[in-house]
Amino acid sequence: MIAKKIDKSKPNKSAVPKQQKKNALDFINVNAAGIDIGSKSHFVAIPEGRDTECVREFKTFTNSLIGLVSWLKKVGITSVAMESTGVYWIPVYDMLEKSGFDVLLVNAKHIKNVPGRKTDVNDCQWIQQLHTYGLLRGSFRPKDKILKMRTLLRHRSTMIDYASSHIQHVQKSLSLMNIQLNNVIRDVMGATGMKIIRAIIEGERDPEKLAKYRDPNCKSTEKEICESLVGNYQEDHMFCLKQALELYDYYSIKIAECDLEIEKIMNEMESLIGEGEPKAYTKKKTTQKHKFAFSLYEELIRITGVDLTAIPGLNVQSVAKIISEVGVDMSKWETSKQFAAWLGLCPGNKISGGKRLSGKTAPCSNKAAAAFRMGANALRRSNTALGAFFRRMSGRLIPAKAITAAAHKLAVIFYNMLKTGQEYMESGAQYYEMEYRDRCVKSLVKKATRLGFAIVPIEPIQN
Repeated sequence: MIAKKIDKSKPNKSAVPKQQKKNALDFINVNAAGIDIGSKSHFVAIPEGRDTECVREFKTFTNSLIGLVSWLKKVGITSVAMESTGVYWIPVYDMLEKSGFDVLLVNAKHIKNVPGRKTDVNDCQWIQQLHTYGLLRGSFRPKDKILKMRTLLRHRSTMIDYASSHIQHVQKSLSLMNIQLNNVIRDVMGATGMKIIRAIIEGERDPEKLAKYRDPNCKSTEKEICESLVGNYQEDHMFCLKQALELYDYYSIKIAECDLEIEKIMNEMESLIGEGEPKAYTKKKTTQKHKFAFSLYEELIRITGVDLTAIPGLNVQSVAKIISEVGVDMSKWETSKQFAAWLGLCPGNKISGGKRLSGKTAPCSNKAAAAFRMGANALRRSNTALGAFFRRMSGRLIPAKAITAAAHKLAVIFYNMLKTGQEYMESGAQYYEMEYRDRCVKSLVKKATRLGFAIVPIEPIQN
């Protein structure tokens, strides 16, 4: 064997401790916790080393939630991320927010499933780990009075749906008695229809006397209405008709009470234009069902500072619904593109390997987006620039895509009006058609020049 001399002046590599590998991701939220929300209990995970137990289970009772907040404060947590697919997160969210925590409600689709076995403990630990690295994004939730306004407007819409079901019961009872009132009156629950139905319930059966309740604005004649009121007034169907009308009246009263509460909340909301003199606006003449019991138009003008109902397709009720969902502070979205993307009104960009696989719009249940789509559908016969755009899109695309494209334009205009405070200026359908023609001509000139041709306009033929 040959002895090898060791040079002691050089450090021994085996004696040098290996450097610890750095984490692939840096910690963004050091004091972060993750909560997996459930209907009976919530599982909470905190960073290791903060307590003897890094995962604890809390019941959904209020006292247990108070203990949850106290425990998070004790271990030094400042930011909390939670995931839930129901409404069980709302009490926890409100209590944590009131206690000063930075709370994020995370979409379950963004988290996906925990790798490996699926348990509640793994879920909350996975949420806590992702939130520590800053990989989670909280869902938008309006604040203070906007949130209350949203709750009441959604409740109002629900009661309108309940009342509508009883309108169907009224119509069914009339049809079973062969009273064909819906064939001569456009709206059975309108002025003429309600007077006739209430008279029938009170005991009147003479068609000629009932036909005299006809409103002067009704298009049908008394003779036509009289013929439609000849039927068999059976006791069982009359009983169903009476109860259906009573339930409809009951919900109408409750809707009016809800309107008073909405008015109270809107009166407490601050105005974007300050205490200066309000601008003079001309309200659009529209016929709306289920009108509010107060001047909603004036309140919206005071709160927003602009007339959002001037946008074609949007009326007072749709604007109020959108405001209750998104608020009036557009600083939450940096650009109108981000706002439209949050609403789910932008084309998809599914690309793999440099190839676009799909441009389908992602499914979204946003209530504000639904209001914009309803407004876009109303542009079909509008003699405006947006109406001309919608008709052009309808000729190229299927109806659903055309509605989404028009709803995207409405959302962008809505965002810019609230962001800048500028009023909407209507250019007209004819102006839009001329602009579109000029764009087409410029495009044709470029193509012809590139191919070595020239476009010459046709001289008008003289008779």
